[in-house]
Amino acid sequence: MTLIAILLPWLSFMLRGRILTGILCLILQITLIGWIPAAVWACISLQNSREDRRTRRLIRAMKESK
Repeated sequence: MTLIAILLPWLSFMLRGRILTGILCLILQITLIGWIPAAVWACISLQNSREDRRTRRLIRAMKESK
C-alpha cells in the first residue's frame, strides 16, 4: 500500500474509500510539481490511518479486559 501511495497517490485514497480526497489528489498529481506533495500527503494519510486503526484496537482490548 505504501508503494501505491508513492507511485499513484490518488489510487491510495480511492482504495481506502476516500473518493473526494482521491480526486483532489489526482488534480494535484497531474502537475509534475504537485506529484511530490501528493505522494507525501498520501503516505502521511496512510500512516495516520494505520495509527487510528491500531488505537481503536488498543482501546477495544482495554475495554474487553475490564
